[in-house]
This record gives sequence, structure tokens and C-alpha cells, in this order.
Amino acid sequence: MTRHTASSHYDVAVIGAGIVGLATALAAARRGARVVVIDRDAQANGASVRNFGFITVTGQERGAMWRRARRSRDVWMEVAAAAGIEVVHQGLWMTARRPESVAVLEAFMSTEMAQGCRLLDAAEARRRCPEVAGGELLAVLESTVELRVESREAIPRLAAWLERAHGVQFLRQTAALAVEPPGVRTSRGPVRADRIAVCPGDDFTALYPGRLALPGLTRCKLQMLRLASPGFRLPAALMSDLGLGRYLGYAALPAAAPLKARLAAEQGEHLRHGIHLIVVQSADGSLVVGDSHHYAPTPDPFSREDVDALILDEFRAALGCEPPAVLERWSGTYASAPDRAVLLDEPQPGVQIAIVTCGAGASTGFALGEEVVEKLFAAEVAA
Repeated sequence: MTRHTASSHYDVAVIGAGIVGLATALAAARRGARVVVIDRDAQANGASVRNFGFITVTGQERGAMWRRARRSRDVWMEVAAAAGIEVVHQGLWMTARRPESVAVLEAFMSTEMAQGCRLLDAAEARRRCPEVAGGELLAVLESTVELRVESREAIPRLAAWLERAHGVQFLRQTAALAVEPPGVRTSRGPVRADRIAVCPGDDFTALYPGRLALPGLTRCKLQMLRLASPGFRLPAALMSDLGLGRYLGYAALPAAAPLKARLAAEQGEHLRHGIHLIVVQSADGSLVVGDSHHYAPTPDPFSREDVDALILDEFRAALGCEPPAVLERWSGTYASAPDRAVLLDEPQPGVQIAIVTCGAGASTGFALGEEVVEKLFAAEVAA
């Protein structure tokens, strides 16, 4: 692979090697562009590897986000096969243990977002997987469209494949100091590029701080755990009633109002910590479980035992069994905004800023990358 030199010139420079940056690099490379990715870290270290690796379609906000998730899921399947990324399991079981939750699932099934979904009653769910259909289960929304990868492995493999198969170059441990079209001033010298995509994750101050000084734009901190294998395989990724009150594809439906009122009365402490349940399984049988949501411009790095206890309490209630032993704990942060799921901005000609502001980067990033590249090349087409 040709190394970057002072005379190197690229069609597209991407700042940030998280999932949105890598997705943008892929979309540009597929267009035949010569691409460089600039990142300050030696390897992926942020939100893109501190998550579930769960590509969530069902429950995404109706409209653009749902369509982005469906497109991104398709690209993930293409990329996984080519890049040697294992799809650990597919599908979703959204479990419901309250009549109000069942009403939300029934309302959801009448929308266009229910493609690939069906509603299981408790008897069928218990027949299919008695280990996770105990307790007070009333129904399960089963989706076949989701998939799960191991983020810690998938993101590095995606980057390596982009370099190997598409000729994308990476400048690691390199800070982007300023965007100065046609190029970027970096800690390793200038990088010349005709178009620039800024994909900074939750860094709002390094580049274009004025453009990113938006009301409510902040960081969300989450806590997650890895549990030992429960001794059985999950039928799919699992979610529960709290997710129906949080994911806008369900929560924005009129039928969700009674459920949200009941959750506020019965699980107020969970809601105060932004807790909902996602459980996914790794190849070794261990479970990745989360998560919580706390908001601050600079979240503290400390995990709270009482928050983990609330997450495990919801695990216990949803699955009807005791959680296995905790093997790992970690926290992550991502960009969050109260008024948008995605931030797209053109601060100057030939430059696009792209940030997922709702924690759905893995689920929607590939589609967003395609949109960014389309915008970057639109002016050229118009001319």
C-alpha cells in the first residue's frame, strides 16, 4: 500500500474512523474515489466499539431513520461477508409483560415498520425458547431483520478490509487541526483533498465548534455489562417493556401513552437513569447487557453500582431468571441532541459534517455515509 506523502492528493478525506467515518469512506470508495481516513487514535476506541454491535431496525424512529436502518442492515450483510465479520446472530425478540405493552406491539404491527415482524403469544414464545419466556410474559414481537456483530472485532476488520480491498488509506494517531479546503491541516502535516467529511462522534470542540454549538447538543454516557453464558442460546437479541417507552418507532405511537404512564408509576427509578434492556449474545455464549443514559457536556468516567443493579433488575424481570455472573463492566459516550437523530451540515463548500445524535450509529451509519458522499459530489454533478 502506497504511504501518504506531502504530495498525496485525495478525492475525499474523512476525519474520524468510527462507524460513520468508515461508512463514509466505503461509500466514497465504491464511487471510485481515492480516500484517506484521519483519526487521532491508534485503533477504534470510542462509541463504535463500546456498544452492543446490534444493528437495530425495528423500533427506529418512523421515516428517515427507519429507512436508514434498513439500508444499513443490508450493507452490513454485504460487508460482513466480504470482510470476514461474523454475524453472531440475527433477529429481535421484543418481550412484553404488561397489557399496555401488548397494545403497543399490536399498534406497531399495523404500521409499515412491521416488515419482517410477527407477533407471538406467550405459549408460542415459551415453546420456542422456554429459558427466556418465563415470568410474566404476555407476548413477543419477533423481527427477522436485525443482526448482531461483535463490535470490538467488526470495526477493526471493517477498517482493514477498506484498506485491503478498496485502497482506503488510514492516518492513525493523527489529529485534524483545521479544515482548510482543499485539504486538512493535521499534526502530521497537510493532507490535500477535494472533499472533506467531518465525522467527529461526540467531539464538538476540535473542528467547527461554532457550527456545533447547538442548543441541547451534548454527550450521553451509558453503562454496560458482559455476563457469563447462561447455558443456553438466545433466540435473538432481546428487549423489554422499557424499550417500548424509549425507542421512537414504538414510543411515538398514540398507543404508547398508557404504557409510558404505567412505566412512570412502576419503574420511575429506571426511567430516571434512562434504563432500558438490550441483551445480545456473543459466540462464546456470554451476554452483553445494558444500558443506562446520563447526559452531560463532559460525563464522568465512573460506573455506578446502583445503575448496574437496575439494569440487572430489568433483566431479571424480563427473562424470569437470575442474571449470570458479571464478567466485564464498561461505559461509553455518544453524541445526543433533543431535536434530531442526525446532524448533517455543510459549513463550507466541499465539506460535510455528519454526526448521529441518538446512539444509532451502528444501525444507521452506512446509509448516512452514502448520504454524505452524495452531498459531497452533488455540487460537481450540478456544475
